Amino acid sequence: MDLPPFFFEVHRDMPRQGPGSDLSTRRALCLAGPLPEAPAILDIGCGPGEQTLCLARATGGHVTAVDTHQPFLDDLAQRAAAAGLSGQITIRNQSMSELSDPDGAYDLVWSEGAVYNMGFEAGLRAWRRLLRPGGVLGLSESVWLTDTPPAAARAFWDSEYPAITSVEENLALLARSGYRLLGYFILPASDWMEGYYLPIRARLAALRPFHAGDPEAEAVFAMEEREIRMYEEHGDSYGYAFFIARRDD
Repeated sequence: MDLPPFFFEVHRDMPRQGPGSDLSTRRALCLAGPLPEAPAILDIGCGPGEQTLCLARATGGHVTAVDTHQPFLDDLAQRAAAAGLSGQITIRNQSMSELSDPDGAYDLVWSEGAVYNMGFEAGLRAWRRLLRPGGVLGLSESVWLTDTPPAAARAFWDSEYPAITSVEENLALLARSGYRLLGYFILPASDWMEGYYLPIRARLAALRPFHAGDPEAEAVFAMEEREIRMYEEHGDSYGYAFFIARRDD
């Protein structure tokens, strides 16, 4: 999806570009079970890399972080240096659909809230080859939490990501794509609000006085507020599921 340039002004310097938290990243890692010492990890669609830093700290491994928005990668490089983690993190500007890594390069392939850019099933199938036999995939994906979502929520997702489906359908896609489920959980509401939407809302309030009357800025403000209000009003009908699965050989 092509985003207006001003979108990135709103999202600049944010630690996360979607719902999540270090607590949820670590919870998902626990579901992965024992990993090799200093595992090789690929973080796909890393954004500014809050989860990249968490993965490096929690595992002691080496994380290759991939994204296509260079300012996010520059931000990650600065934050990794400040945290003393630069030696554990390799940063690469590359599309998730054109990854050049050899087959079996990683013990753990990770993607938080980014696989929608390819589609869940396409990502599962494309990224499986990157895992060593017995390697683990961890990724979060938007899902319906009810069979009867409100019309407003349905219309919102039809416009934003019409491929959204149920947890059960995604579990079936995992099995058909050559993975064995290790576990899953639904991200808590705090990962959406405290972890993402409240910082965005604060940024909107800070930017508005400087961009009054700017049509592009006001369109982005309206888009962001619509998304936040949708979650506040209908967030019990949808969410993110974090799936952890092992390559099934």
